[in-house]
Amino acid sequence: MSIQIAFLGTGLMGGPMATNLLKAGFDVKLWNRTRSKAEALESHGGVVVDTPTETVEGADYILSILDSGPVVKEVFFESGADKKMKKGAVFVDMASIPPSMAREHAEHLKGLGVHHLDAPVSGGSLGAAEASLAIMAGGDKAAFQQAEADGIFKPMGRTTHVGPAGSGQLVKLSNQVMVAVNITGVAQAMLLASAGGADPAMIPVALSGGHGDSRVLQEHGQRMLDRRFIPGAPMRNFIKDIDTCLAEAKSLGMSLPVLEKAAEYYRELYDEGKTQWDHSAWLLALERHSDGVRMGDGPDVGPEDQG
Repeated sequence: MSIQIAFLGTGLMGGPMATNLLKAGFDVKLWNRTRSKAEALESHGGVVVDTPTETVEGADYILSILDSGPVVKEVFFESGADKKMKKGAVFVDMASIPPSMAREHAEHLKGLGVHHLDAPVSGGSLGAAEASLAIMAGGDKAAFQQAEADGIFKPMGRTTHVGPAGSGQLVKLSNQVMVAVNITGVAQAMLLASAGGADPAMIPVALSGGHGDSRVLQEHGQRMLDRRFIPGAPMRNFIKDIDTCLAEAKSLGMSLPVLEKAAEYYRELYDEGKTQWDHSAWLLALERHSDGVRMGDGPDVGPEDQG
């Protein structure tokens, strides 16, 4: 008997992830709030249904990559879809939500006889397309091991079990701290070199393999050089995660001062309407606060400028 997967959320990240599951031979039922985004996967063998409840019925694994914690709550718990999951199924929440909410969901589903893994991802739309996502999973280790044995995660990327319920979300927050600080470091370094007369395009080349090298430098640094800020990771979602990071740190009695400063510039961009621009657009706020210093003379290209 084949493994049945329910996949909810076939947008920028979820679409490629679900496509890779279908290509791997899994039977996948699909749901997305905008139905056309799910229907785009029918050519790969996906079966599109009308409601979350229909999607989860009979599924061995319910994979969800929705927009936020409140959306997860609405789609699964307020709709009653949680009560239609079969006993022994594994709910894999791949959205980025607060750790406390993940723990609440795990406890609730446990009472219904359903296993829960909070398994957010990192790697952006490129990682989703290439099946190279970093997937960090918290929750029932036995359920995680079964999912690994069934090959659920392999078509999407590399998975690590990082602790009990909520731990996946904590590690994702740690990832977002690193990404945010790295983006700000790359933007500052490249703008500094450019302002002083060096060729910023040579920085990723010159630093390749050195201590300053990173995937952020190679990928987001190129976005900055091109001044092309097509997501990637939309500013709106990234700021949501940063706010969760800062709230979680406060609840633990600690501060994240570098992230707090970076967040000020991100919010400036968000407030002026760049909600869907890639988070590497942090460079634009830095330039604004640098007396007009600018890297390159090309136009700034956002998602609304795509032809």
